[in-house]
Amino acid sequence: MNVVDRRWSVRLGATAGLLVTLVALLLAPATPASAHAVLVSSSPVASAVVPEAPAEVVLTFSESVRKVTGKIRVIAPDGSRADRGEPTFEGAVVTVPVDRAGPRGTYLVSYRVISADSHPVSGAFTYSVGAPSPPPTDSGSDSRANPVVDTGVKVAKYLGYVGLLLVSGAALVLAALWPQRLARRGPARVLWAGAGLLAAATVAELWLQVPYTAGGGPFDVTGAGFGEVLGSTYGTAHLVRLGLLAAAAFLLRPLTRGPVGRSDGIILAVLGAAALLTWPLSGHAAASPAPAVSVLVDAVHLGGMAVWLGGLVMLGGFLLRRADERELGAILPIWSRWAALAVAALLLAGTVQALIEVGGLAALLDTTYGRLLLAKIVLFALVVGVAAYSRALVRRRTAAGRPTPVRRAVWVELAITAVVLGVSATLVQTTPARVAAADVAGAPGGYFSTTLSSPIYSLQVELDPAERGNNSLHLYAYTKDNRPQPVAEWKATAALPSAGIEPIEIPLLPLTDNHATGEVSFPAAGEWQLRLTVRTSDIDQATVTATVSIK
Repeated sequence: MNVVDRRWSVRLGATAGLLVTLVALLLAPATPASAHAVLVSSSPVASAVVPEAPAEVVLTFSESVRKVTGKIRVIAPDGSRADRGEPTFEGAVVTVPVDRAGPRGTYLVSYRVISADSHPVSGAFTYSVGAPSPPPTDSGSDSRANPVVDTGVKVAKYLGYVGLLLVSGAALVLAALWPQRLARRGPARVLWAGAGLLAAATVAELWLQVPYTAGGGPFDVTGAGFGEVLGSTYGTAHLVRLGLLAAAAFLLRPLTRGPVGRSDGIILAVLGAAALLTWPLSGHAAASPAPAVSVLVDAVHLGGMAVWLGGLVMLGGFLLRRADERELGAILPIWSRWAALAVAALLLAGTVQALIEVGGLAALLDTTYGRLLLAKIVLFALVVGVAAYSRALVRRRTAAGRPTPVRRAVWVELAITAVVLGVSATLVQTTPARVAAADVAGAPGGYFSTTLSSPIYSLQVELDPAERGNNSLHLYAYTKDNRPQPVAEWKATAALPSAGIEPIEIPLLPLTDNHATGEVSFPAAGEWQLRLTVRTSDIDQATVTATVSIK
């Protein structure tokens, strides 16, 4: 095959890969970008006591969510299933039909859904019909992540990053910096190893996403579950990545044999830039408050990392060992400028990314995501310091004659950045700090609810918002067999002994025979002591106490 025919076959293969990518994009579901979903409200409200059984349970999340088949359940007080039929999903609202003929007592609602950034969101809460009872258990709704799957997802993402930087570094150096006199066999092996690693990691991520979202072990993968993953934005982004990698392979092969033409180089650069976008489109960035900005800066961040670290691998593994003094004198200043641009892009994109995903200083210090980000910043500062040292060697023009100091600095950079990649792989699997710091749950933040028992009644106590300032107190009295208990007289006091605050009487207003409410103002934070007295007849009376943490 002559040179012209070979170039046409290369471009035909690249075009075929692009067509596969375009088909995957056209078949992708149109889902709106949204944040890492959390449950913001429910009906009935968590821990509420309702007089009659509801016909449905409504879950409202912070953003749109997707279904995980069979993972939304309502368990009756006797342990039986109370949900009837499939729940309906309308954006952020999930409606679960419930059997109204169920027994009185406490019901358990457990859920597991998928947020827009591909992460599972699970949890549970209770509500009571008529009166509280011992809550049931649901053996079929274990929301804990399988440790093998959880670790496997992080490892696959890490290997994907490694594959990306190997492909990027080898392709960049072979296209622009590789001396013509040197054989390309070694860098070619690195390039194909990186491409194979990237493809395998992408397939592994698709496979593991099934048990990761639905729960289960690494081999608990069904056709239906795999179909749901492939039909999601996450699956589409990974399929597009594989298609772009296949298209790029047709252009990478001639690059391993010699220089390629300008047009082929431009096509390869476009394919690489498009592939970079598949990472943020399948993660937190696409679900941030500013998705367009987040996707762009995340792709720039990833691209800067790939150019910098991939170039370091090629520099330390090949060029500093094989190139002569004259060649290094020409190569190292160019590489130094590239590295400086890549680091600048990393810093700028990382700063914007952190501002979006963290949102504030408290979230940076008080969340797992924030602490991981701080660790990444410290490691990055160390590696930038080492990089600055090696760049100084290049500027003094000592590297060409004595490349050993530069080679050592390069390997130190790579050792530290290997840890940075591990932190990054964990970071993308962690709830963003802006979400974790919000502390959103099924009930308002600080909401206090408990059930107190006495020899003659049980008392449901609800305090909202359990913070300094004005609070609403609700009391519900029940008999020992969970029937509404008529109350003749209510009394309540609040005290803070640690601050010397004596008992403050709380005026109570009876709303029904067994329900009373009142307003109380807590002037200071601390462990407040509630003392509640309920008289059920002329002679029957009992007092119960509760400790409430007021923030």
